[in-house]
Amino acid sequence: MMAAFSQQRLIERLPAVRGRLVENAPLGPMTWFRVGGPAEVLFRPADRDDLSAFLAAKPVDVPVTVIGVGSNLLVRDGGVPGVVIRLGRGFADISVVPGDAPRLVAGAGALDVTVALTARDAGVAGLAFLSGIPGTIGGGLRMNAGAYGKELKDVVESADVLDPAGAPHRLALPELGLSYRHSAVPADWIFVSAVLRGVAGDAAAIAAEMNAIQAQREATQPIRTRTGGSTFANPPGAKAWQLIDRAGCRGLKRGGAMVSEKHCNFLINLGEATAADIEELGEEVRRRVEQQSGIRLEWEIRRIGLPAGEGRA
Repeated sequence: MMAAFSQQRLIERLPAVRGRLVENAPLGPMTWFRVGGPAEVLFRPADRDDLSAFLAAKPVDVPVTVIGVGSNLLVRDGGVPGVVIRLGRGFADISVVPGDAPRLVAGAGALDVTVALTARDAGVAGLAFLSGIPGTIGGGLRMNAGAYGKELKDVVESADVLDPAGAPHRLALPELGLSYRHSAVPADWIFVSAVLRGVAGDAAAIAAEMNAIQAQREATQPIRTRTGGSTFANPPGAKAWQLIDRAGCRGLKRGGAMVSEKHCNFLINLGEATAADIEELGEEVRRRVEQQSGIRLEWEIRRIGLPAGEGRA
């Protein structure tokens, strides 16, 4: 359990909200790895206005961390100080704007696969690749997520964000600064929705494309295990999984964590892993790859919080 972070409970310093504030909320069950410590306070805002009002009124010294469905996230064992904001139903709406150049307006909490399915049903092509990304639109924008030859930057027209004071901004594509697994939007700004552009298409053809993507994922990735997706970004001109394989790391274990034998850019929780097991295994992979190839892999999985025992009394 996380130690108290001040004499006064943090939750007592926070403004009233319409959503939910929960102290010492377990985060591990919210992530695909199923590991990690609690949030000092977890905030589930009711909607955009609730989130904006909270940001405007909260004490400026209270740190904020935003999470989605935890598909590409490792929460360290000591938990996360401050407020963890999880965008849920109030940020999951998806609407279709029909026309010769159809658009989808998707909340940051909308699952990528749900956006792809909505586009399919509306006959909007160009967004099927989202069905191969296990996350939300907000997380996808933050890291310019991509799969099967396309990235968010290829389909985003604009995004709505809230700055640290809760003020809204609409950013056009050039202002987002999207590049490989990166966004130039400040880390303390929160994505709340995006406009995605597509093209008119045939629902049956889109469904066939999505089925092919799903079949490829099933065949090549350990998607039915406790994993966090691709662990490391591909270095320029190289594939992370090939570098990991050449360094002899396929099947490597640390505690309850293992490098997947099916796709060695995936780390797996075998059932009893701690966050420390997973992170230390990843660092050992990085060390071996650098020793073998001279290339230093960069984490793609987002790691948040404190190691075990580092909560401040």
